Amino acid sequence: MNWNRHFFTLLLFALPVVLFAQKTRQQILFNADWKFHKGEQANAEKNSFNDAAWRMVNLPHDWSVEGPFSNEWASGTGYLPGGTGWYRKTFTIPPQFKGRQVFIYFDGVYKNSEVWVNGHYLGKRPNGFIAFQYELTKYLLPGLKNSIAVKVDHTTFADSRWYTGSGIYRNVYLIATDPVHIDQWGVAFTTPAVSTTRANARVQVAIANSTKGNRPVTVQCLLLDKSGKQVAAAQKNILATPNATTQADCAFTVANPTLWSTDNPYLYTLQVNVISAGKKIDEWTDKVGIRSIRFDPEKGFYLNGVNSKLLGVCIHDDAGVLGVAVPEEVWIRRFRTLKAAGCNSIRLSHNPHADYIYRLCDEMGFTVMDEAFDEWETGKNKWIKGWNNGQPGKDGYNTYFKEWANKDLRDMILRNRNRPSIIMWSIGNEIDYPNDPYTHPVLNSGNNPQIYGRGYDTTHPPATRLGEISKQLVQVAKQYDTTRPVTAALAGVVMSNTTSYPGNLDIVGYNYQEYRFAEDHQKYPNRVIYDSENGMRLSAWNAVNNNSYVAGQYLWTGVDYLGEAGKWPNRSNQAGLIDLGGFPKTEYYFRQSIWTTKPMIYMGTARIPKSEDNGIWSHKQAAPKWNGTDGDSIRVNCFTNCEEAELFLNGQSLGRRKMADARNRTLWWNTMYHPGELVVKGYNEGKEAAQYTLNTTGKASAIKATVYKDALINERTGVQQLEVLLVDEKGQYVYDADNDITVSITGPATLLGLENSDAHDVGDYQASTRKARNGRLIVYVRPPVKSNAYEITIASPGLEPVTVKLN
Repeated sequence: MNWNRHFFTLLLFALPVVLFAQKTRQQILFNADWKFHKGEQANAEKNSFNDAAWRMVNLPHDWSVEGPFSNEWASGTGYLPGGTGWYRKTFTIPPQFKGRQVFIYFDGVYKNSEVWVNGHYLGKRPNGFIAFQYELTKYLLPGLKNSIAVKVDHTTFADSRWYTGSGIYRNVYLIATDPVHIDQWGVAFTTPAVSTTRANARVQVAIANSTKGNRPVTVQCLLLDKSGKQVAAAQKNILATPNATTQADCAFTVANPTLWSTDNPYLYTLQVNVISAGKKIDEWTDKVGIRSIRFDPEKGFYLNGVNSKLLGVCIHDDAGVLGVAVPEEVWIRRFRTLKAAGCNSIRLSHNPHADYIYRLCDEMGFTVMDEAFDEWETGKNKWIKGWNNGQPGKDGYNTYFKEWANKDLRDMILRNRNRPSIIMWSIGNEIDYPNDPYTHPVLNSGNNPQIYGRGYDTTHPPATRLGEISKQLVQVAKQYDTTRPVTAALAGVVMSNTTSYPGNLDIVGYNYQEYRFAEDHQKYPNRVIYDSENGMRLSAWNAVNNNSYVAGQYLWTGVDYLGEAGKWPNRSNQAGLIDLGGFPKTEYYFRQSIWTTKPMIYMGTARIPKSEDNGIWSHKQAAPKWNGTDGDSIRVNCFTNCEEAELFLNGQSLGRRKMADARNRTLWWNTMYHPGELVVKGYNEGKEAAQYTLNTTGKASAIKATVYKDALINERTGVQQLEVLLVDEKGQYVYDADNDITVSITGPATLLGLENSDAHDVGDYQASTRKARNGRLIVYVRPPVKSNAYEITIASPGLEPVTVKLN
């Protein structure tokens, strides 16, 4: 599925009629003007139902994030409510739809969605992360009002280990086609042979024919470069059989292709036309990339024949105050920040993500691990009163696994298989977590860093099921794509090695078990190993970096996320390199110092520690501030990729340190605090290459607001992100400021929320006032449909308000 980003945004509130005159496929956003009711509602699926009292919403919409936070809900899902919700939308079908097939496509509804059109039941989809579509054609009333009704059932609110949200939280599309058309996800683009001088490409197209007779058609495949120039083409004449799908197989060669890579994510446009009786009756376009991937048990990962490490992070779906109804502009900003830290790969944990996420990874140059499930046939622990605290629940996807797993995995692959960014399919995350749920006698001995309970537990299902189910899922994955390896993230490798589970996989992910790399590499020399999840310890990175056979690493996590929380009122997880508001944290700069080569240096201060903190998810202490009591002892920690660093206080050198002598790649100075200016300089070959400065700051006396800009964000129609900082009278950022910030809007724009990234702030998430944390917060604003001017005013008690004028 593809769209022009700017047109896509404009259509959010546009009427479908504007596109109905087109002769080929019509695909439009169907997000505007839905009615919403939270709670049960009898007869809401009927066309005649009166929804006048319901609230008007525009999709995507997440009702859980509207709160309120309460400890009556589950810590796993961020102490936010579940429940039941109804959505309805009324629309008319113009005469141009006569003779065409009409579909409604949902990119994701969490969860147990049931859909009706004009009172006719279309179906149910339990999985809240999977895209699906229904045909509407025979139930539509031409020239009359039609209604779509969607019931969403998230009453089992403690059904996940992280925040999932509730509702129609991703995009919805209305699609109209000729009765003979390209089937849903019916195009498969592959490049069986790739080099810098030549690429062989194959395009398989499934043509659906809902008529009663055979239909001769020509399937035409065109490949266009960025300038729109055609670089390759092929076509195939087929006879589309009635009430079935018919395959057309096209092949072409691209001379001197520009290869897609993380450094140069070059994308071509693939256009597929369906021609009948001399007329084009369907057209499908999308961006594709030409690249080759290979995993080797001795050398790890190769992209386009070049050996490289996967420098990855794991992410979840939400964005704090926005819940899981996240505008793509938010992920553009987050991905830019991660890219600047040297990140080149994203693990989409532990479920398929929004459609635009994959497109952004294609465009911005990230390889992707696409993951299907967090549990299989038996429920995992879902913490309700805090992580590893109290009695867990077992609700979750396991209820539907037996009936739906094969279809859900299939649909994930079909939906995403043309994405050059995707380099592996994962069939599961930590399914083998010891005793949660599977068990084996080997748990009575050996090193099991992740284990629930003690030893072998005969009340749990046997580990042999891991091999049996993984075999089934791998077969499903291979049925729909053989161009990428199938993997899984293993938490209990000691136990899984007693089964056929790892052997069923093409490549094997190890979660927090880098200590097993050497032993398993020797024992299983044909096994491709990579670090599918780990914390921030340098030792974990060294185990990847120092062993050529380990393909890469995925940190837990790239971004903080709601849920998987501690005891109330802790409602979000703080493992990320960047916080919920998208701002880099201290650990971000440490990772940048080991993952990048462009000279950089960072420093911050901390108390002089009594001992080193070696926790898996521990973050290094280096607050970007130079304030304190004159004469107090203080530590300055420095992260850099330069050869040496020298610290200066008020122009006086406090000594030069060599990275070659640094313990754990951190340079530090124990010194005494004196107000003024602290400067650290990085040197390569004796020459200054980077510099970082901290100054003693006064009290917060002003507000600084900056609108985030990016080439991928439409400044007129895209969601605006205002980075708000509190500064002193000299304009210096005040790290410790926690002033109340109030945002108001004059004009037709909409305030979507304020995020301060405070994991313990359980105040009203819908409020227009929020305390700053670490002297900053982010403001999200949706512009008006039309390009009207509007103003955003940011105020704080005792400070001069700041007004930002847009459009």
